[in-house]
Amino acid sequence: MYQAYKLALAAACLAASAAQAQVKPTAEVIHWWTSGGESAAVRQIAQAYRNAGGVWIDTAIAGGDQSRAVTINRIVGGNPPTAAQFNTSKQFLDVIEQDMLNNVDDVARKENWDKLLPEPIIKVIKVDGHYYAVPLNIHMQAWIWYSKAAFKKAGIAKEPATVDELFAALDKLKAAGIVPLAHGGQSWQETILFSALLSNIGGKDLYLKVLRDRDQRAIGSAPFQKVLAAFKRMRGYVDAGAPGRNWNDATAMLINGKAGVQVMGDWVKGEFTAARQLPDQHYGCIAGFGPASPYLIQGDVFVFPKTSNPKAVQAQKLLASVVVAPATQLSFSQHKGSIPVRSDVDASKADACARKGIAIMKDRSRHVGVSEVYLTPDQNGALQDVLTAYWNSARMTPEQAQKRIASALRN
Repeated sequence: MYQAYKLALAAACLAASAAQAQVKPTAEVIHWWTSGGESAAVRQIAQAYRNAGGVWIDTAIAGGDQSRAVTINRIVGGNPPTAAQFNTSKQFLDVIEQDMLNNVDDVARKENWDKLLPEPIIKVIKVDGHYYAVPLNIHMQAWIWYSKAAFKKAGIAKEPATVDELFAALDKLKAAGIVPLAHGGQSWQETILFSALLSNIGGKDLYLKVLRDRDQRAIGSAPFQKVLAAFKRMRGYVDAGAPGRNWNDATAMLINGKAGVQVMGDWVKGEFTAARQLPDQHYGCIAGFGPASPYLIQGDVFVFPKTSNPKAVQAQKLLASVVVAPATQLSFSQHKGSIPVRSDVDASKADACARKGIAIMKDRSRHVGVSEVYLTPDQNGALQDVLTAYWNSARMTPEQAQKRIASALRN
């Protein structure tokens, strides 16, 4: 009799636990954070969601294009996830226009996003007066990273302070038998390298005229031709294994001292952190040359597919509140390499490179978006196609590249 009572009590407890689990807000989240640093970062959000009483279902899909395609197919097919990662760009504009997302206006009002967020971010997540995405962080796309060990071996004592000094450092690395530029030969990575040179050589004015305004005179100008010549010059500093290389594999070349420099977004810092390397000790970081250099803003956001299911809406609202919490933003960025969207976090807990970014973000005159903020996916794809063709062609001249870019950005 007593044994039967114990079994009945255990069964009742299990049933109660199962029932309790069923009422917990449950969020299936699709994302493409699969590298070492990225995985560590997303675990911070997952744990924060669990701590807030939710159940996190992780659906990681390698590659941004693939992950976004799965998300859209799931939405169209009537089986949407609770939330999905996108970049701070026009990537999800079509989904908004087709009324496939729930807005997050209540969170935006509570957190005063109209005043808190940088304008380039507001421009893409606020459509027709409504907010449709929760920003997790701010990434700067065009950081210049360098290996302290490689610089020492090549006899480079001073951090480059201009583009000319950067080229001089690359020449010294090459002479020392070190791969000067760790690069992944993929179109989006070449676009980042191009954007870095456009912003540092052409400045904010030319950058915006080319990418935001698609000004044909600016694209055909001598200053823009100078940018394209410098971009092509960079091709001479990469190794034979560059084509098709993933960005994190290029970062590993800096980590192990095989390469000297990488031009890439601050998400690479997550790889340095995972390898237990420290800024100013093992590697250096340059946000731009000069106090007026543009800070190319992008980042990650969560979007919430449209649903009228009360449980799903509850899970979405809980996730949105967790993501905007200062502690979550700081913890996520510490692992991801980014900086928080919020300006009220304790910057003293950030690393040296992140503190540089946080300080720059206080100057709104330096805020500009990445190419995807200003261009539609089709326009951005057309630009990438030209840049990659130019990068890989021994015969295409800067003048020819200018004409092709002008054509790609004419519509």
